[in-house]
Amino acid sequence: MTAPDHIIVGSGINALVCAAMLGGKGAKVLVLERNDRIGGCMRTEEITAPGFVHDVMATTFVLFITSPAFAALGADLARHGLEFCHTGTPTGVLMPDGSHAVLSTDRAANVAAINAIAARDGDRHAQDVGGIERNAGLLFGLLGGALWSYPTAKLLAGDTWRRGPRGLAAFLGEALVPARGWLESSYQSQTIRALWAPWVLHAGLGPEDAFSGQIAKVIAFALEAAGAPIVKGGAKNLLAAFEALIRERGGDIRTGADVASIVQAGGRAAGVRLASGETITANKSVICSVTPTQLYGRLLGKDASKDDVEATRKYRYGKGNFQIHYALTKPPFWRGEGLDKVALLHLTPGLDGVSKACNEAARGMLPEVPTICVGQPHALDPSRCPEGRAILWLQLPEAPRHIKGDAAGKLDAPADGQWTEALREAYADRVEAILAGHVDGFKDSVIARRAYSPADLEAMNINLVGGDPYGGSSVVDQSFLWRPFKTSRNHRTGIKGLYHIGASTHPGAGLGGGSGFLLAGKL
Repeated sequence: MTAPDHIIVGSGINALVCAAMLGGKGAKVLVLERNDRIGGCMRTEEITAPGFVHDVMATTFVLFITSPAFAALGADLARHGLEFCHTGTPTGVLMPDGSHAVLSTDRAANVAAINAIAARDGDRHAQDVGGIERNAGLLFGLLGGALWSYPTAKLLAGDTWRRGPRGLAAFLGEALVPARGWLESSYQSQTIRALWAPWVLHAGLGPEDAFSGQIAKVIAFALEAAGAPIVKGGAKNLLAAFEALIRERGGDIRTGADVASIVQAGGRAAGVRLASGETITANKSVICSVTPTQLYGRLLGKDASKDDVEATRKYRYGKGNFQIHYALTKPPFWRGEGLDKVALLHLTPGLDGVSKACNEAARGMLPEVPTICVGQPHALDPSRCPEGRAILWLQLPEAPRHIKGDAAGKLDAPADGQWTEALREAYADRVEAILAGHVDGFKDSVIARRAYSPADLEAMNINLVGGDPYGGSSVVDQSFLWRPFKTSRNHRTGIKGLYHIGASTHPGAGLGGGSGFLLAGKL
């Protein structure tokens, strides 16, 4: 077999984007995946009952359809069967007292609806998302571009000329405002604050973290502009389309291929050695879509530099993720008009509730009242379940990786701090009780439930350290120029021909495929 030009370790969204882009330029690519299927955090299975198709982990693809990667690959992926399903109401919030709000993909309608909840809050919404629109060139250039590059330097120089140095400094300073500061200074309505506060969790942040206000505005803009689409038939169909495109472009994919180490020769990465003992050489590069822990620990081991080993030791992972999936006899009857068509609905006591649960999880406590993100795939894609039935996708972004106790004082923490099956189900019961309080006759409609603790998620994907789906904490000192390390320079490593992509690298987590796209463009 002829040696590939590039070997890619891992098969998440960044790896697949990178492989497809490199193949489109004539390079021969080999993707190696240790599991029995490709996809990383994208997995589709009938995990509750026959005929109920669930996206087990990631399900919403707004970051992908708005990305440069999709602009480059979307038409070819569509040729291979990729379709998205949409709704005009991408998100909403429901609070314990029944207060609720729904965001649509129509800005004028959103302004009117929010103003009806609180006078002038709708006008403020228009200003906030309009500000993202007006500054899109700079914002998305920094959020998604190669930071150590001439184009980024030119972008910053141009913006400095336009705004003046002090004006640019003020803009960047405003971007660091936490979500709490933004929401409390901008919106009178507790409901509208509650609409946006949970979204910072989906960026791996909390409402008190620097930059969380700006990222929440970016998310608000993206949801209003592009909705919250899911893949028709499940995320597995996106994976099938990517696999077909990569093979069409001369690439190959191997599952069950556990890479044990990076092989070096002549001062550069020359290939990989599998756990089976097989060695595969690469003509040009080895690209690893893994965490720093995997790259500098397992794959490089004694060949990793002392500086990288120390930086990996200091690298911090974020909160864990907890998932619950339901098969239902009928769609939920929410106690709020229009909530039945919302793609991603948050159940929360509000901004303070998000803050409290986030803080509890960060301290190793099971949150007393967790923020519950409820996806309703059947509302967008009826093919996901039998006619008249429904499925729910629940994500709880505030789950402790190591359990020290229960904020409610009702569940006992295991002596070793590890998740157990009994604790997982007891915590899922807590979540279900909150959910049932918002849906008439919910418990009678349940056909089956399947829960996944942070430990379960890590068992499915070793890159989800402690169930952290974001490849590491996304706070400012581990983002942008400093992701993953303070000395990082784009996606290079200290070894020639060895590159690092994935959620642990800039532009960070999410399904945009940004790091894979950026590296492919460079290579």
